[in-house]
Amino acid sequence: GPARTRGRPAGASLNMAAALRPGSNVALVTPMTETNEVDVPALRRLVQWHVDEGSDGLVILGTTGEASTLSMDERAAVIEATVEVVDGRVPVVVGTGTIEPGAVVSACKHAKKHGADACLVVTPYYVKPPQRALVEHFSTIADEGGLPVVLYNVPGRTGVDMTPATIAQLAQHPNVVGVKDATGDLSRVRELRDLCGEDFGVFSGEDDSGMEFVSLGGDGVISVTANVAPRKMHAMLAAARDGRAAEAEELNAQLDLLHRNLFLESNPIPAKAALRLMGRIGGGIRPPLCALDPALEPQIAQALAAAGVEVVGA
Repeated sequence: GPARTRGRPAGASLNMAAALRPGSNVALVTPMTETNEVDVPALRRLVQWHVDEGSDGLVILGTTGEASTLSMDERAAVIEATVEVVDGRVPVVVGTGTIEPGAVVSACKHAKKHGADACLVVTPYYVKPPQRALVEHFSTIADEGGLPVVLYNVPGRTGVDMTPATIAQLAQHPNVVGVKDATGDLSRVRELRDLCGEDFGVFSGEDDSGMEFVSLGGDGVISVTANVAPRKMHAMLAAARDGRAAEAEELNAQLDLLHRNLFLESNPIPAKAALRLMGRIGGGIRPPLCALDPALEPQIAQALAAAGVEVVGA
């Protein structure tokens, strides 16, 4: 039937579909060579693999993509390579969030110029804006950035929690199409859905509770686990969304160790180590992060094995 907009402008749901599809949207790593140069050929292969394996969308240049350590030229190269390989088959969402609103708008315009479908914008971190300032911040970006905006709330990294009421206020803006909620608070799923309507994208940023999040009415996960097990993550979330609970639980049980062990050190340290063990990327990771503690490598290998992921030379 006709889209239920619940007071949102007609056609707003089309933005959500263009920006984020339900299911598994991978928070993609940025492959780097051993000398920490962005490895564009490895990136292109990784993106093609995600399309082939059924990832529902690509979220690039976020925390997992080490965006804060990349220059604008490097960002442009990552976006262009991703967009070219994807060739319209799935949405490409680009992380553009930082503290200063003008810089976010510039990053959004830059991402749009290079072919992004939407932007993922984290709340300003470290400075702890009050809720009314968050409304102002995101309204400016939605007005001026030129792209559909996915809000990103991750209080554990930012020091500020954007409340469901604030998110609902922003959801009225035709260019604000969804939210990535990384609070880990599953009671928010129904609250966000009730406040923001069916056509607003409600995505989890927590792999370990993603199945429950979707079962409770969420649309999907912006996933770190999908970096290494994209097909299984897609299948698990599709089952959860369709109410095939037993199948979702069986698949999620195989992914559970990855959900946990990919966070043994700060993301994306373990995810990059896993992809290196799989032979998909080199070992590069930029300061202020560093390579995985070698003592933890067996736990990464164990998690990959539990998920049925092939390790090179194993």
